[in-house]
Amino acid sequence: MPLREGEYFILYGGPKALYLLKYSKGLRFSTHLGELIFPEHIEYGDKLKSNTGHTFYLLFPSTSDLILFIKRKTTIMYPKDIGYLILETGVSYGKKVAEVGSGSGGLTVALATIVGKEGKVFSFERREEFNRLAKANVENYGLSDRVEFIIRDVALDGFGIENMDVVFVDVPEPWNIVPKALEALKPGGFWASLSPNIEQVQKTVFKLEKNGFIRIKTVEILEREILIREGKTRPRERMISHTGYLTTAQIVRT
Repeated sequence: MPLREGEYFILYGGPKALYLLKYSKGLRFSTHLGELIFPEHIEYGDKLKSNTGHTFYLLFPSTSDLILFIKRKTTIMYPKDIGYLILETGVSYGKKVAEVGSGSGGLTVALATIVGKEGKVFSFERREEFNRLAKANVENYGLSDRVEFIIRDVALDGFGIENMDVVFVDVPEPWNIVPKALEALKPGGFWASLSPNIEQVQKTVFKLEKNGFIRIKTVEILEREILIREGKTRPRERMISHTGYLTTAQIVRT
C-alpha cells in the first residue's frame, strides 16, 4: 500500500546514511550520497537511487527510530532502558500509566504506542518549555489521543490520579515522588525509575522500602554491538554503556 501524506519512513542508505522522513508529494531530500526525488507513489520496502547512483531503501520505522529521532532539549531515556522497564512493569495495551518528567517525550512516545487507544499516558512536567516540546513531539507522531500532558510538581502536589498501573520517574530526586506514587498506584502496581548516579538510587530504594514497596531491584543495561566479518568477528569499539541505573518495585495493599 502506498505511503499516505504525513506518514513516516526510514530512508536507509547504510549505517551512516539513515534518516527519518515524513512523506509528502513532491518530496526531495539531499544527502552526502546524493539527492533523491521521490515518486508520487512509494511503499515500504521500495528502493530508490540518488542522482549519484547510490541505492537507498524505504523502511518502516521502529519505535526506537521514533524515539531517537525526536527533537530534543534534554537527554532522553534510551530504547535499551525503556524496553527493559516496559517488560519488567507489564505495560501493555489498555494500561493506565504515568510518567514524571516529560523531558523531550521519548518515553512518552514509547508508552503511548504500547498502551494504544484504549490506554492512557499521563505525562507530568514542572517546566513549561519541556511540556511544550514533549507535547509537540507526541503530536508529530499522531499519538496525542492517548496522552494527557500536565504541568505540575508531583513531589509537592501529587498526581491527582488514582489506580495507576505503573509510574515511571525520570527526575533528579525520585525519592521525593515515592509517597505520591504510593497514593496513585493500584495495589500490585509498579514503580520504575532511572537515575544516573548510585547515590540517587540508594536514597530512592531506602524510601521505597520505608513506604512498603517490595520486589525492589536495580540494574544497569549495557548495549554493545557485534561487528560481523569473515574470520574476524568481534565487538565494536564503541558502545552505549552507562546511561542510568534502573529501579523497579511493586506496591502491596496495606
